Parts: sequence; C-alpha cells; structure tokens
Amino acid sequence: MSKSDAELHQACTARFIELANAMAKEGIASPVVSAGLMSASGLYATYIVAGNEGGLNESGVDKVTAAYRLQLEQVQKVKKEQYEKRSGD
Repeated sequence: MSKSDAELHQACTARFIELANAMAKEGIASPVVSAGLMSASGLYATYIVAGNEGGLNESGVDKVTAAYRLQLEQVQKVKKEQYEKRSGD
C-alpha cells in the first residue's frame, strides 16, 4: 500500500524538524537554523517553479509567498487546536 500525499507530507515535515533539532543540538542557534531552512525551502521552491536556470518573476514570488502563507496559517490552526484540546482536558 502506498502512502498518501498527506502522509508523505507529514513524514517530510518530521524529517526536516529532526534535522533542525540535530543542528540546534550541535550548537547552531535556532534563529540561524530557521533561517537556513527558510533559505533552503526558498531555493527549492524556486527550482520547482523555474527550474535550475531561472528565477522567479514578481508573480512567481507572489505565488510562492501565498503558498508559504497558506502553510503557516494551517500550522497555526493545528497548533491552536492542539493547545485548546490540552487546555480543555
């Protein structure tokens, strides 16, 4: 049975968090780790949209920015729901 996109998404996210935590344990400051992950993600997003040879024009930047915003909103919604569930117990 193959994994769904949602399951693969969760697994990828967990792997990136594990890597970030390992970097932090190596003594790299959390803001630096976060900035590095954001830069890597931005580079990869640019590659997905424009390939190896191109960069994003303004509309491409807007599309990637909107995708990041949506992901951040979803993460915050889940975190809020988890907090409310823990607080209600």
